[in-house]
Amino acid sequence: MAPPTTTLLVLSDPAEPQLTMLEPLRERLQIVIGPTMAAVAAAAPLADALLVWTASRDLLQQVFAIAPRLRWIHSRAAGLDTLLFPALVESPVPLTNSSGVYSRSLGEFVAASVLFFAKDFHRMQRNQEAGRWEQFDVEEAHGKTMGIVGYGDIGRASARLAKALGMRVLALRRRPEQSRGDELVDEALGNDRLLELMARADYVVVAAPLTPDTTGLISAAAIAAMKPTGVLINVGRGAVIDEAALIAALQRKAIRGAALDVFAQEPLPAGHAFYALDNLLLSPHCADHTQTWIDDAMHFFIGNLELFLRGEPLRNVVEKRLGY
Repeated sequence: MAPPTTTLLVLSDPAEPQLTMLEPLRERLQIVIGPTMAAVAAAAPLADALLVWTASRDLLQQVFAIAPRLRWIHSRAAGLDTLLFPALVESPVPLTNSSGVYSRSLGEFVAASVLFFAKDFHRMQRNQEAGRWEQFDVEEAHGKTMGIVGYGDIGRASARLAKALGMRVLALRRRPEQSRGDELVDEALGNDRLLELMARADYVVVAAPLTPDTTGLISAAAIAAMKPTGVLINVGRGAVIDEAALIAALQRKAIRGAALDVFAQEPLPAGHAFYALDNLLLSPHCADHTQTWIDDAMHFFIGNLELFLRGEPLRNVVEKRLGY
């Protein structure tokens, strides 16, 4: 049997358990796995495809510079703000990511956050811990409005569950015309209508990627536009929100609350102001960490790899200049 003519380079610690899922492909591919430049330098000039499984931007940049045969790069991560660099953005090499792989679980976190505040689960838990029987009125999610900032895969997953709860959905996106005919969206708004969405929504879901345009997008002015009963939910990237402005708003009860899975600094340091807020639901960036989330990412990559080997269009091709 002739040796494989296509080379897949994987930037990762070879001990990562999901990499064993690549073993059946070795009959058709030359597969080289390494976590450092020294480990992959000899194979990089021959690489046709590159999987960034667990690697830094610096390592990718070094490898990219000596890999002239590359015809495809895939990132295990969905967010690309820590991976992109100018030479990659300007190159014709297609880049794909794992967008959509983790969306269902994140949509469930959004729905859980809505119900957490609508039913005041925090108050129920406090009363239970205190041994106190205290009846109070709760709200329905039904009839409320969810505004989604960044209507991609995570936004759609959130909208799907919002509609199941009987909510109205507003979607903010760069090209609102793309939501025409979308049964999950009651109204699509252009990016220039952010403050309008913030003011109209009972629950604002931030699901935008981190790019130069979205950094600090949810500013003090945007938070100030929210209803006093509004809740801000972030499942996108931490730096999309002005966290200092959010902390100030939560401390003075200017909005009802927030649910955050992502933060500008991770992990949050001990003593951070977020920990002390009683109107914040805090998830340590694990809302998508299901039992199979990493396996799912590898299954997605292998599916895309099969398309690559057959010369068919790849899934999740990124618009590199936009960053998503």
